[in-house]
Amino acid sequence: MTGQVLVVDDDALVCKLLEARLGKHGFRVAWTTSAETALQRLDADAVDAIVSDVSMTGMSGFELCERVAESHPDIPVVVMTAYGTLDTAIGAIRAGAYDFVSKPVEIDVLVVALERALQHRRLRTEVAQLRRTVDDVAGFGDLLGTSTPMKRLYERLERTAISDAAVLILGESGTGKELVARALHRGGRRRGGPFVTVDCTARPEALLECDLFGQGGGFTDAEREGAFQRASGGTLFLDEIGDLPSSVQPKLLLALQERIARPLGTDRAVPVDVRLIAATNRDLEASVEEGQFREDLYFWLNVIRIELPPLRARGGDILLLAQRFLDHHAQHVGKSVMGLASEAAARLLSYPWPGNVRELQNCIERAVALTLDERIGVDDLPEAVRAYRRSQVLLGGDDPSQFGTLEELERRYILQVMEAVGGHRTRAARILGLDRKTLYRKLGRYVAERRATS
Repeated sequence: MTGQVLVVDDDALVCKLLEARLGKHGFRVAWTTSAETALQRLDADAVDAIVSDVSMTGMSGFELCERVAESHPDIPVVVMTAYGTLDTAIGAIRAGAYDFVSKPVEIDVLVVALERALQHRRLRTEVAQLRRTVDDVAGFGDLLGTSTPMKRLYERLERTAISDAAVLILGESGTGKELVARALHRGGRRRGGPFVTVDCTARPEALLECDLFGQGGGFTDAEREGAFQRASGGTLFLDEIGDLPSSVQPKLLLALQERIARPLGTDRAVPVDVRLIAATNRDLEASVEEGQFREDLYFWLNVIRIELPPLRARGGDILLLAQRFLDHHAQHVGKSVMGLASEAAARLLSYPWPGNVRELQNCIERAVALTLDERIGVDDLPEAVRAYRRSQVLLGGDDPSQFGTLEELERRYILQVMEAVGGHRTRAARILGLDRKTLYRKLGRYVAERRATS
């Protein structure tokens, strides 16, 4: 890793020596004998990192660190001094230095410090760009993603939100069905009303009926309001509707048909004024055919049908979501974890995510807790993600006759990564382990071949 390094030392001989020795390691080096001049050059020249002495005539290296931290916080400073004490090192870090080396400088030590500093700078830049992408994504509510399936979903939600019709949300476990339901509520005319959730998964039927319709009592203050009452004027979200007991289904159907709810233990009819949104990961049509779910209730629920894409179909959204979760959990635990190492990002993109967004969030939360670095590495990921055979994704099966040539596999993998990162060539090159020129050349050849065959 190379970059433009500015050496600052009031001894010109030291500057020239470092220019020559760092140049042999691939760095582009400029130098100056004054900290004041160095600050001026930061505005005029492209500088990736600074190597500065501490004790200099005029402005000291510590003061230079402070000034650089204020005016150019993205430029790391490596401080060198002949006074290699712990106090000096602490003072340098407090002043804003990224790292500290002692004089006489061992060039290998300085090279390692500079490489780490430049990697840190590049990571900060990448994370800032990704965060801007996350902030600029034109999603819907709290939903995040720029993939084609998500763009289609946003269009569908925008049209659906303004309606008051019942909505049935279908999708695998962990795809964000409740998040979509809340987004519909906030985007509709009932946004000022309550949003009430009822989980229909297996539990005592009497308790579920009480949650839905309420329960009467001997005295007014002993009555318990049901979800239909609590959601009046707003939205009632029935999660996992496919698990609704068969004995409760006709009572729910009656409430929807007559728009009244009858609390248990009473003949009183309570008016129903809710927008109903239901969700399930089950195949309700199959449940209807098998006699496990009432067909008439299914028709009442399935006025507007919204199917959520699994995470594995959302390509580069995986990295956007990972960055959002990373920022959240890092802030929550007070750790300075900034992003993903390239190989870790590649593993996230290749893993099929059977648990979808929920599994990704748990994965990132775990990785943030475990990592000791600024970036999440492969070793910080769960075993299932680390061990997943990438060939399963690339080849799509275990039949060798379907694999094709090595060149064809490479082409498919490169195009898959390009799609996953939204066409960002620099990011794709990093994930693929290629330099940008090589990637550009391969992509150019693919375009030429496609034109020749079209």
